[in-house]
Amino acid sequence: MAKMSHGPRAKTRSKIRKRLSERGPIPVNRLVKAFQVGDRVAIDIEPSYHNGMPFKRFQGYTGIVEGVRGDAYIIKINDGGKEKIVISHPVHLKRA
Repeated sequence: MAKMSHGPRAKTRSKIRKRLSERGPIPVNRLVKAFQVGDRVAIDIEPSYHNGMPFKRFQGYTGIVEGVRGDAYIIKINDGGKEKIVISHPVHLKRA
């Protein structure tokens, strides 16, 4: 019997998957979009782009842009009554 995977995408078969109509290359405007500090954004993981991918638990969470770190954005979210920081590439974010 094979060992269970404990990697960063374990148990994400349905959570991080594109629908049939969404498959193919990522549109350029999704790669280069910009946000300002204070914008509300939703975390929507793009499964075909692995750089700057947030942890699978935060899929669907909404937060506020706190700053920029290189090409990525620092997002402050509320997770179970605690404030947490998620660092994500803009391809995994959309305006909320």
